[in-house]
Amino acid sequence: MRYLIISDIHSNLEGFEKCMEEARGKYDQALCLGDLVGYGPDPNPVIDLVREVTTFVIRGNHDKACCGITDAEDFNTWAKISTLWTRMVLNPEHLEYLRTLPAGPLTVNGFQLVHGAPADEDEYIVGPTQALPALQALSNLNVLFGHTHHQGGFMLSPQGQFQPIHWQSAGDGKVFALPLEEGSHYLINPGSVGQPRDGDWRTAFAIIDVEQKIVEYYRTPYDVRKTQEKMEKARLPMPLVRRLELGR
Repeated sequence: MRYLIISDIHSNLEGFEKCMEEARGKYDQALCLGDLVGYGPDPNPVIDLVREVTTFVIRGNHDKACCGITDAEDFNTWAKISTLWTRMVLNPEHLEYLRTLPAGPLTVNGFQLVHGAPADEDEYIVGPTQALPALQALSNLNVLFGHTHHQGGFMLSPQGQFQPIHWQSAGDGKVFALPLEEGSHYLINPGSVGQPRDGDWRTAFAIIDVEQKIVEYYRTPYDVRKTQEKMEKARLPMPLVRRLELGR
């Protein structure tokens, strides 16, 4: 079984469509780690496509805020503006869909799906302070997480050696292939489909081959200018428009 892992689409239809185009024929089922909406200009088409192509979906913090489960008071100004705009344009069916999305963790074939962290769906796992306790708490499961918009993750060896997951870019769009070593524990982040913040603006996703025990990380360019033009037309905040081309 091969799983396509996507996260943090953030209403970016062009990035999402490019992701699905690049992944076509490479996977059996698609899993989404949340934040379908927020920031971007196409929340309704993105939700339609998520419902069409994914098997399992969990909610993210922006999904909760945009459907009214939370009030977005902890968001920064630009995120709050985009949240209020998204609430206005979401149709009733999609609002209800977001309200009924499950929180993580959700277990699928030996993997825990979370948006932020296993113990807290809104926590950011950005370094050893958050990652090491989460890894030490794992038993026989590995964790798929998003929320940070940084592709990669962390691992803990059977000997207790902790390390972040790094790679070197390849020219064919596959950034890195990570073997999952027996006895090691992993936190795996596929990166953000719609708004990367790791310095690489290209849409990000991952594919996990369960039988071969390998994670393939991918990056691919998309029509970022088309997304920006839609955001400008919707009068979404310019800092959100600009960050798409900067990847941060």
